Amino acid sequence: MTESNRQELAVEVEHLTIRFGDFVAVDDISFRVTKGEIFGFLGPNGAGKSTTIRMLLGLLLPTSGRASVGGVDVSTDPEQIRKIIGYVSQKFSLYNDLTVGENIDFYSGIYGVPKAERPERKAYALRMAGLEAQANMMTVLLPGGWKQRLALGCAILHKPAILFLDEPTSGVDPLARRSFWDLIHDLSAAGQTIFVTTHYMDEAEYCHRLALMYAGKIIAMGAPHELKRDLYQQGLLHLDVSDPLESMRALEGEAGIHEVAVFGAGLHVTVTDVAEASGRIRAVLGERGIEVRRLESIPPSMEDLFVSLIEAEEKKKA
Repeated sequence: MTESNRQELAVEVEHLTIRFGDFVAVDDISFRVTKGEIFGFLGPNGAGKSTTIRMLLGLLLPTSGRASVGGVDVSTDPEQIRKIIGYVSQKFSLYNDLTVGENIDFYSGIYGVPKAERPERKAYALRMAGLEAQANMMTVLLPGGWKQRLALGCAILHKPAILFLDEPTSGVDPLARRSFWDLIHDLSAAGQTIFVTTHYMDEAEYCHRLALMYAGKIIAMGAPHELKRDLYQQGLLHLDVSDPLESMRALEGEAGIHEVAVFGAGLHVTVTDVAEASGRIRAVLGERGIEVRRLESIPPSMEDLFVSLIEAEEKKKA
């Protein structure tokens, strides 16, 4: 990599590993995040996402490998990293016994925002988070989604180049989650780099690029549409029937049908060949008197892709 290309990087990770005794929490991962990018770490709880972020924040020392954030080595200068990043955790970490405005004032001091700039930065944080009307409200009274917007506002007071968001919408209702992601995209459009972890599969679609993590390893990486296009090797059918449970039993073990899973009010059926499987499904269910209301080929969701990749990983271990 040339020096000019390296200057465009916000995060660079090479063979990063951390062990706790015999347990390998993060296992030889490598990736790069470009400035201004929304980079997502997607995976179930316990996959190693939060542990990776703690290493990038300089809170945990890696067992081996190296990582730099904003050009600063995480192992040698963690204090410098904290000056150039913002951080929002999955657990609300501001002060409930202060008002919204008082929390912003407090964190302006913590982050070393020059006094002359604090009124303008406070106004920006309130406006960005949509909390101007709540500036004098006690923070404890805010709904969960608004609390996370306040946390995001406090995290950007010192104009950090890189924002780390660790499961920022965990426990937040779907509407508030979508609103939070609108804020993230606004920040990215303004040039900020966003590194976000999530276990919500639908949130993966909002990222520019993703690393899919499972059992401490990165099992896939790329833009969401590229991953679904290139890695989902099977066909996928949406099936709407009069008796979903009996349909699952009937189709289990049929040739060319890999998996039948409940998805909303219907079923998702993973198959080898869409045309052949469609005919087999209609025939099998017809013999049992089950009405097929809808059967059509659909593109995979990130959840479909992730489940298929995890199953492939599990088969390797078997």
